Amino acid sequence: MTVHDKVLVVGPSWVGDMVMAQALYRLLRQQDPHTEIHVVAPPWSLPVLERMPEVARGIELAVGHGEVGLRRRWNLARRLRAERYTRAIVLPRSAKAALVPWLAQIPLRTGFRGEWRYGLLNDVRSLDPRLDQTVKRFVALGRPRGESAADPVPAALQPRLRSDARNLERLRAAHGLTPGAPLAALMPGAEYGPAKRWPAAHFGSLAATLASAGADVIVLGSAKERSLGDEVAARAATARVRNLCGSTSLADVVDLLAASDVAVSNDSGLLHVAAAAGAPVVAIYGSSSPKFTPPLTDTAAVVSLEIECSPCFARECPLKHLRCLNDLTPATVLRAVDTLRAGRRAVSH
Repeated sequence: MTVHDKVLVVGPSWVGDMVMAQALYRLLRQQDPHTEIHVVAPPWSLPVLERMPEVARGIELAVGHGEVGLRRRWNLARRLRAERYTRAIVLPRSAKAALVPWLAQIPLRTGFRGEWRYGLLNDVRSLDPRLDQTVKRFVALGRPRGESAADPVPAALQPRLRSDARNLERLRAAHGLTPGAPLAALMPGAEYGPAKRWPAAHFGSLAATLASAGADVIVLGSAKERSLGDEVAARAATARVRNLCGSTSLADVVDLLAASDVAVSNDSGLLHVAAAAGAPVVAIYGSSSPKFTPPLTDTAAVVSLEIECSPCFARECPLKHLRCLNDLTPATVLRAVDTLRAGRRAVSH
């Protein structure tokens, strides 16, 4: 009888990285369609895993950013021993991320060289400097040792999240979205820090222009970003702009983005959710770089001023001026929206 892989993946903590990790899951299933993939994830990422057909099971590990949580990791590992995984792939590079597969006695444990992980991992890979994108690093861990993964990720591996048409209809009715009207999604947040956030006033101006052209505009984000969404909606000053921050689950957000004609986002987790849901995306970069975490879709426009001090990858502007985002005008982003829409219309005709 053929024995197929049963793989435990220790997933990343950030939602955007978890979306990009789907490229690895798709590779594993491409190598063997019968591979069974389980993913250890924080609770906030589980709804994303439920929309990935390649993942058989999402396993919650309720440990916060930077928290060791040794007892919780031990208890989880003890439960997972009965699963008899053939191997584990550890995506984060911390020592604590490698604890569960080691404690669960999984025979092959793959990951990049990181902080004191020898022994915890027994298939330790060196990080090839040519792996210049997060998604390439994830994919490399699914390939045999020594096989190059520096080439661009092929379209067949790009993340693609399932959408739920029935849930979308419920959401349209619940939030008073106009049947048949274009839908534009704006994501003004970025949990990493303010150096990634295009100003709310600029988002508000863009929202007002899109609404005046006949679109329903929805502002998406977490409950922590509700006040930010309120500011965007107030600046737009039209009932066609609705702040849904904190009013929708992550699964709801996937369905709304799948139905959007355009999504405009900072470099955040929701940018990558939007790309994977199939929305045409305009991606705004300030302190970060599209070379490292680009939207993984063929229908994307990247907007970045690329001034002399960026990318700095800081959470807050170290020079206190945030020119990389403050000087990026709504008119510039609107041109990117129009160009993206025009390109889609040309393809459809």
